[in-house]
Amino acid sequence: MTKFTLTGVMLAGAVAVAGLAGAASAQTTLRGASMFDEEHAFTKTLRKFEELVQEKTDGIEFDLRLNGELGVESDYVTYLNQGVAVDYTIIAPSNMAVFAESIPLMDMPFLFRDLDHWNAVLSSDALAPLEEELREKAGIVIVGYTGGGVRNLVSKEPIANMEELAGHRMRVMGAPIQAQTFAAVGAAPSAIAYNEVYNAIQTGVIGGFENEAASIQNLKFYEVAPYITLTQHTITVRPIVMSAKTFDSLDADVQAAIMEAGAEAGAYGRELESRQDGEKLQEMVDAGQVTLNEFEDRDTMLEMVIPVQDAYAAELGATELLEAVRGM
Repeated sequence: MTKFTLTGVMLAGAVAVAGLAGAASAQTTLRGASMFDEEHAFTKTLRKFEELVQEKTDGIEFDLRLNGELGVESDYVTYLNQGVAVDYTIIAPSNMAVFAESIPLMDMPFLFRDLDHWNAVLSSDALAPLEEELREKAGIVIVGYTGGGVRNLVSKEPIANMEELAGHRMRVMGAPIQAQTFAAVGAAPSAIAYNEVYNAIQTGVIGGFENEAASIQNLKFYEVAPYITLTQHTITVRPIVMSAKTFDSLDADVQAAIMEAGAEAGAYGRELESRQDGEKLQEMVDAGQVTLNEFEDRDTMLEMVIPVQDAYAAELGATELLEAVRGM
């Protein structure tokens, strides 16, 4: 081999190595977190998000840690804000309120008339002002919306109308808007630790609580509270989110692909969780574990909570947003 040929081979090899190094550096690994296993709707939604992003881009890899390996949702919020440890996940709005106080409005009781209204809102840009606030104050980007668990009253005795609801001692979550809402419709709400609910019903401290079918089934609440009243007072909203620091570091075409994938994965997750919610409810009915009651006065209940919603939105400076959601 001549000196000229050897030099050419060496140069070609150097170019090839440089090309490989460039390809490696172009690859980006996004770190995800889920508190649940592969079978949970949240994890399945995140897997769909990953799949869609990879279909639409080149060089994006994912590392999703499951079963709370990276902590709980409040930890994820901090990580996303700081741009460390977690790049994407699904988080309840209330857990992001530490940075953006208006965000829990997404999960306010009786915000949505029904599943069709809920889906219409989440498929629109109605929540854009909250998204902007979250990005500005928390450094978190909402790329899609999942959720779909429907929360109903769960009680020791049947409740079918406003008269039977009056004075009903029930457990609510700690957020003030929860107690204010149920007090407005005549119930007697109190904040009790979640792990104390079963015993509190069993001993008569409270007559019931409110929750989704999955929790009622998994924790066997039906043993002490076998009546489910279909108030459908909350349909959960669970944003698919990314760290703004991570998102902003990506090329514009990748950002666009992520937003598109987030919207599609959100629609997938909403259908999945909503369907599973109904299936779990029916499983308990078929097993004779619960009795379902329609709530006769739901329209009256919706009217009664309007002043509470108005005051809450006004306090947050979100009156226009609330009116826009109601008008859809």
